[in-house]
Amino acid sequence: MSGLIIVSAVLLFGSAVCSLVRQFQMFQQNSYFPSRYLKWVYESFMTFITFLAFGYCINSFLYLAEKYLLCVILSGAVFAIRLILCIKTHKKSIKKLVVTARVKRLFAAALFIGAALIIPMSFSGGLSAQICFMILALVSFISPVIVLLSFIITFPVEKTVTSYYINDAKKILKSAEDLTVIGITGSFGKTTTKFILNRILSEKYNTVCTPQSYNTPMGVVRTVRENLKPNTKMFICEMGAKNIGDIKEICDIAHPRYGIITSVGAQHLDTFKNTDNVFKTKFELAKEVAANNGFTFISAESEDILKRYDKNDKSLILFGGKENYRVENIKQNAFGSAFDLILDGSIIPITTKLLGIHSIFDILAASALAYKLGVGENDIRVAVSSLKPTEHRLELKNFANGSLLIDDAYNSNPVGCLEAVRTLGNFEGYKKTVITPGLIELGDKEYEANYNLGLEATKYCDIIILVGKKRSKPMMDAINNTDFNKDNVYVVSSFKEAMGVYTPLCDKMSVCLLENDLPDNYLN
Repeated sequence: MSGLIIVSAVLLFGSAVCSLVRQFQMFQQNSYFPSRYLKWVYESFMTFITFLAFGYCINSFLYLAEKYLLCVILSGAVFAIRLILCIKTHKKSIKKLVVTARVKRLFAAALFIGAALIIPMSFSGGLSAQICFMILALVSFISPVIVLLSFIITFPVEKTVTSYYINDAKKILKSAEDLTVIGITGSFGKTTTKFILNRILSEKYNTVCTPQSYNTPMGVVRTVRENLKPNTKMFICEMGAKNIGDIKEICDIAHPRYGIITSVGAQHLDTFKNTDNVFKTKFELAKEVAANNGFTFISAESEDILKRYDKNDKSLILFGGKENYRVENIKQNAFGSAFDLILDGSIIPITTKLLGIHSIFDILAASALAYKLGVGENDIRVAVSSLKPTEHRLELKNFANGSLLIDDAYNSNPVGCLEAVRTLGNFEGYKKTVITPGLIELGDKEYEANYNLGLEATKYCDIIILVGKKRSKPMMDAINNTDFNKDNVYVVSSFKEAMGVYTPLCDKMSVCLLENDLPDNYLN
């Protein structure tokens, strides 16, 4: 076997490793689900794959024609191009690849694949060497193949590791006899409600809650193993879901005694298919809580809950509307809210710096459960008055040229997005701008939701900046059906480009709403 071919093979696989940084990034952002990753490949990578397939054909032709030096030159060029693309893409990525233990194992499996082809090729000749080179060239040019092979190779290890961690977390929870577990779920509002409840309960109890947006089984397991202490009395557990059974999977680990269901609505409909399935999944929490002789607070503000819940279930307590747990006398301005909390007859005057009407109902949900668990009125009032916005959820910040930013980057639901735009409208006297790529994972409701978002933006905004040439179409359709000044509408391809548009237009009397900062796998 010619040494030039070995050099060519090493360069080809080196180029594949450069490509894998992006490929594993997208695999990670799609929660390591092959089906979701392949959907991204199909939607965002197919043109490039066609180009690479053409390169593979040329490389194979040169190899079969024994033009080995040209093979090396082509392989070196591919390596250089992919290395440059890897560096540039990594720098501009919104959510970069997190090098976790799992990612390291995936890379190790990829290197094993390369070694399994290059080493035999180095010590053999004839047909077997040709087959090894052709396979290596194929997977190197079409790198998603390596991703899937690496996933298959590491799957038994991941399953074993996952089982160990889950069983360890279960043992920790079972041994904590005085621990009360609280589950929080909903189509939106669950993260903010979790942090509010944690703050209120901490006035009376030692508490731990799942950090950031940790709401998967392994996120809960990690919190239990790393953060739970012997003196912890309350463990608040956020529960997210994209499929039927996801909440039950977390409940089977944590076994919550109390719960809050903040909402049910159109979200993740590409996997749930319909709102009935969303309701069924969210109420897996209520079913578990009832089995543990506890109670679950559910939102009377959610029409989808009111239409579907079992009115004879005594373990369910409504909050909102005209129920015993509600809010009255709401007054809002650009920098916060004041209102009365009505908690089973008690009236608690509240002031908060949190923005938006839905933040008020998140406070209500958390306060209702805390009050039921014995936290006093004054403690609730003090805790709520000290609340700070949850990161990237209607978080007010200083911004470019002395302007203000309403950072709502983590909001991705139809109701919350509209409320965020209305919150922007509270800034009277300011020049108001929205930057948004719209909403995702809403199935056949996605166009309508984005259309409504575009329509709402025309009512409250002076400038509209849409991110994503294709994604912006429903919002543009809405804008075009109004008399909004089209000179104040911009369509850009990235958030960096959006900032390039916004910065020259803003001053200290400007406010910008950043609505739903989508990860890289959705921007197009």
